[in-house]
Amino acid sequence: MQSPPLFAVRLSDMNCDSIARWYRFFEYLAFGRALERCRFQFLPQTAGCRHALMLGEGDGRFLRLFLDQNPDATVDYVDSSAKMLSLARHRAACHHARVRFHQASILHWTPPPVAYDLIVTHFFLDCFNQSDARLLITAMAQHASQATWIVSDFHQPQQGFAAFRAACWLRLLYSLFHITTGLRTRNLPDHRSILADNGFRLDCVIESQAGLLVSELWKQCSGK
Repeated sequence: MQSPPLFAVRLSDMNCDSIARWYRFFEYLAFGRALERCRFQFLPQTAGCRHALMLGEGDGRFLRLFLDQNPDATVDYVDSSAKMLSLARHRAACHHARVRFHQASILHWTPPPVAYDLIVTHFFLDCFNQSDARLLITAMAQHASQATWIVSDFHQPQQGFAAFRAACWLRLLYSLFHITTGLRTRNLPDHRSILADNGFRLDCVIESQAGLLVSELWKQCSGK
């Protein structure tokens, strides 16, 4: 029997079921609507999308708005948490025929024969170390065609008080997620270099919370 990828073994140790019900409450308590604004920043740029892949998007807030604004789009929605998927199903119930929900660790999941023109990772890439993030991005890029990739995530500024503030927040958040979900990663991966290596260019980036949060719009380069 073939051994599961190292990435998938590590990811299986993380499970958000224990925090799913309270996730939005704690998010609002810590950051108000800042993470939500970060997720929705490039929603207008999804207009005309036909086949979307959303990874670890959690409770479905972005999913619902995306489906409302893109009536012809279909979505493959992948999350390892059954309770997060249940929340997303409920939130997007009026669009259920256009969404395929998959409970799976991402590298144990085989995408259907679809060329995605949109990939969405909201506060998901920060769950992986550098090597696992490369496996994830490289694998999913193979299923993209002239695609837009939207990334919302935490960010570590390089200098000044903003760098100190972000480091404190990240240390706290990684510790809390380690305790509540079993997350092993403790540092942000450099997803920008990996996306660039896989034929995407950064089209727009918007920072908030003194650089702690970023919204990024990536475009797949011609010929990829």
